[in-house]
Amino acid sequence: MEGSEKYLESAYAGKRCLVTGGASFIGSHLVEALYKMGSVVTVVDDFSSGRLSHLSEVVARPQVKVVEADLRYGFPRVIANTDVDVVFHLAAVHGGRGYIDTYASAMFDNLIIDRTVMGWAAQSSGILIHASSACAYPTYLQAAETDRALLDEAAAGFDDPQQSFPDGTYGWVKLMGELQAKTIAQSHGCRARSARIFTAYGERENESHAAIALIAKALLHMDPYPIWGTGQQTRNFTYVRDTVTGLLLLGSDDRQ
Repeated sequence: MEGSEKYLESAYAGKRCLVTGGASFIGSHLVEALYKMGSVVTVVDDFSSGRLSHLSEVVARPQVKVVEADLRYGFPRVIANTDVDVVFHLAAVHGGRGYIDTYASAMFDNLIIDRTVMGWAAQSSGILIHASSACAYPTYLQAAETDRALLDEAAAGFDDPQQSFPDGTYGWVKLMGELQAKTIAQSHGCRARSARIFTAYGERENESHAAIALIAKALLHMDPYPIWGTGQQTRNFTYVRDTVTGLLLLGSDDRQ
């Protein structure tokens, strides 16, 4: 870990980074990490789920700029001509399982948000890191009660019909976001990568997220106590700072 930290500090020192959704649960941890490594960071957030208080440690620093904007209505003009080295695109309409199932139609707003950010990023010389989701994977790959069925990149996509069966509306939107990023990168000769983030937990997680929701169910003595499927399947939970490290590694070099 120490080697990775030194590598990332070297990779991001002085870099200009833009983080959409930067006041969110994962986004705020990412912004803090970038600041500590010496990056100049611009945050774009509409504060629908993000909180300015999440950025209390860095918001007053001259290296961090916060812009309030709803990306469904276009990219903010105040930073439209900003030069960046890395765009971390985390902005999305999202929540835990209960939220995304209840407000499934709202998930389609993410297609607009993705197009806005990716279209802008295509004009930049920097690299785009798109926050996708484990929901992009076919659900049947996670249904076994005895097989851990470790997932790899090739298990979801559009190259084979068996790969294109994501988890609900949110999963389809995230998979389409990956396709948008790939297509825009190929069309404009820019660089883009997608990170399929598995369930993150940690500080600043809100009540709509899985870990907190599961704790709430336990406190309410729910019986039966649903976790996933029959309750015998395995699920991946990732500490938020490990998720951030993965995002930073994706954006840390110029390889295609």
